[in-house]
Amino acid sequence: MDPGFKGDGPRVAIADRSPLTLGVEEEFLLLDTSSGRNLPVADEVLARLTGQALEQSRHEFRESMIEMVTPVCGDLAQVREHLTSSRAQAAAAGAALGARLVAVGATPVREAAITRPAAERYERIIDRFGPVALDPALCGCHVHVGVPDRELAVQVCNHLRPWLPVIQAIGANSPFHAGVDTGYASWRSIQMERWPSLGPSPYFASAADYDRTVQQLITAGVMLDVGMVLWYARPSARYPTVEVRVADVLPTVDDAVLVAGLVRALVTTVVDDIRAGLPAPRLRTGLLNAAHWRAARDGLEGHLVDPTTGELVPAGELVDDLLRFVGPVLTRDGDLQTVNTGWDRLRRAGTGAERQRRVHRRTGDIHDVLAYLASETIGDGAH
Repeated sequence: MDPGFKGDGPRVAIADRSPLTLGVEEEFLLLDTSSGRNLPVADEVLARLTGQALEQSRHEFRESMIEMVTPVCGDLAQVREHLTSSRAQAAAAGAALGARLVAVGATPVREAAITRPAAERYERIIDRFGPVALDPALCGCHVHVGVPDRELAVQVCNHLRPWLPVIQAIGANSPFHAGVDTGYASWRSIQMERWPSLGPSPYFASAADYDRTVQQLITAGVMLDVGMVLWYARPSARYPTVEVRVADVLPTVDDAVLVAGLVRALVTTVVDDIRAGLPAPRLRTGLLNAAHWRAARDGLEGHLVDPTTGELVPAGELVDDLLRFVGPVLTRDGDLQTVNTGWDRLRRAGTGAERQRRVHRRTGDIHDVLAYLASETIGDGAH
């Protein structure tokens, strides 16, 4: 990928080169162990959690979903430890209620009924957005990287834009809907495009430009509030971080650690570029949208659009470009071996979407896919 740097923006001086902090949020489905349907037992599952798992758990937009988050971590080993522990505890709590904890990007079987937490905010969302808010449950993996300077965070999001379709392809893990293959590696991505405040992050000249645009969108009714900025990268409204939210929830802890490592390395690399005075690439909106659509369709098993050139290239080539781009930072922060090992494994085994399809081709039964995913979620599966 040719970064093709063009454009302008405020320069931000950065002195500290210590590894940036990071954290990961994972959304999971709770599925009936026999039927595979969504099971609305989130309240009961969360009530069974204790200690840090309870502190780091949250309700989601459905009673059949929960979110588990890590605390602020300094390295990928800590991320791995917290993801492993939280998945295990949530899975055990679900099992006691006849539910499997499943890391999958979109509901793979038809939902008999849609239940949601009784919260005024959710009611407002449904009133505003109608059937879009009642779509099948969708689960993502969100990576936060510590960028406490808000001006810098906006510029980081500008610089990330050409690389996020690659992260989306790596994180593709939702090929099935209503029991059949959709033809997309990430059906979650396609479903979520119906939300008006979601998609590739726009280019912003400054934090003031960002704030002004968000307020205009709230006034227009496209968003209820700043919490509904759902762009693929955004300065977090809650934390002093840049949040990258383009990937499906990943089937295994290893997959999630790979994505977390790549996202932190990307953010750190572009911070260095900003420090050096390099402007963000100015991309054509149509090409950037095409790059994300192609990532959702093919994952890593086909071709991706390079949004800087418009060329269609094998997905693996763009991943290699990404690894070259962030390689110096991976080496500097001590993450090179972890990320290279994760990418080698993913290159051999395929994305979560491809692994699901492999099980389905072998058995022809979506329930076997769900059982496989449940075992992968807690580390009992085999690729």
